[in-house]
Amino acid sequence: MKIRKAVGAVVFQNNEYLLIHKVKNSDCNEDISGHWDFPKGGVIDQDSDLESSVLRELKEETGSTNYRIVYKFDPKICFSFPAGYKYDSQETVMFYVEYLGNREDLTPQDEEIDKVEFYSKEYLLRLISQQETYAFLKQVYNEI
Repeated sequence: MKIRKAVGAVVFQNNEYLLIHKVKNSDCNEDISGHWDFPKGGVIDQDSDLESSVLRELKEETGSTNYRIVYKFDPKICFSFPAGYKYDSQETVMFYVEYLGNREDLTPQDEEIDKVEFYSKEYLLRLISQQETYAFLKQVYNEI
């Protein structure tokens, strides 16, 4: 079984949480209808550890390096890929990360993402639509 290792972040500043609006599927570069999600992405060989991997992903997706990792969540986001995909499943290790900037440095950095926005905690449950990510959010909701 081929498992894709990935990382992601629940990014907070004060009482707000950062989401990205994803409009392309990175693995096949196809346009998608667009959905709000936490910043996430695959671990690459050049990453020295999961912490450096999540900081790289945050820079790639938001343009900023103004982050401080607070801790790693116990629950992971796991799902299976459709048959014929290059991986069977994905396992995403999630981190709780504080954003330390003034928000002027937050800019989508690639064509996969068209918006980077902060939302209230209550609003996250309305915006997150991917089933596995929503289940993760419900699990950690009282922690964040």
